[in-house]
Amino acid sequence: MQCAILAGGRGLRMRPATDQLPKCLLPVADRPFADWQLEWLAREGVDEVVYCIGYRGDLVREHVGDGRRFGLTVDYVDEGAHPLGTAGALRLAAEAGALDPTFWVLYGDSFLSVSLAAVEEQYVQQGAPVLMTVYRDVDHLDAPNAVFGQGMVTNYEKDVSSPPADMVYIDYGLSLWLRSVVEDRVPPRTPVDLAALFTDLSRAGLLSGYEVADRFHEIGSPAGWQELDAWLRNNDAIGVKPTDPRPT
Repeated sequence: MQCAILAGGRGLRMRPATDQLPKCLLPVADRPFADWQLEWLAREGVDEVVYCIGYRGDLVREHVGDGRRFGLTVDYVDEGAHPLGTAGALRLAAEAGALDPTFWVLYGDSFLSVSLAAVEEQYVQQGAPVLMTVYRDVDHLDAPNAVFGQGMVTNYEKDVSSPPADMVYIDYGLSLWLRSVVEDRVPPRTPVDLAALFTDLSRAGLLSGYEVADRFHEIGSPAGWQELDAWLRNNDAIGVKPTDPRPT
């Protein structure tokens, strides 16, 4: 099972901490954040990781290495000094021959607790080429961006000033893909964001969904970073078990 981790961004909201470190290596509960992510992926059955790196990617390579100490095989695809966006980074990885025909995508700043096996089962049942995990945002973690029902994400729009009444879900930070979708819909060497691709897929009826009951944590904002640090220090994170999804 393969997962691509999107870890090439500059992390501007996290400055000055990211002036020296890439966001995925920021310390959380006395460890680089990447360690928490990689150990979770290994526990969930992932055996291969492709890091899509850019800003300070040399430090990611140096710290993670070949992934052996996490029980993983880790490869790298580096977009260098010319950012390609989250979807563009996946296209670059596909061009490099680094992606399997089916693969997971995880944001490099997301800490999750969900059963990958359960998500994969839903993916197979729905039959759509891409699946997005979603969370009904009862905690008001972020602005809603997804309409979800009957197993499908029927509308995805990021940064909507006035979300429609049925847009009550947010992207949970994990998705499952057919590589051919990236190859067919993302032009090579062109900056493209995943948000735009998710919008197109949702409107074309090609984006299934899986509702996660447990909230996510993230280090994409100073508040989120502090909250996750405190949460990990006060919880047995290794023992956290994902709950069953809410009915759709």
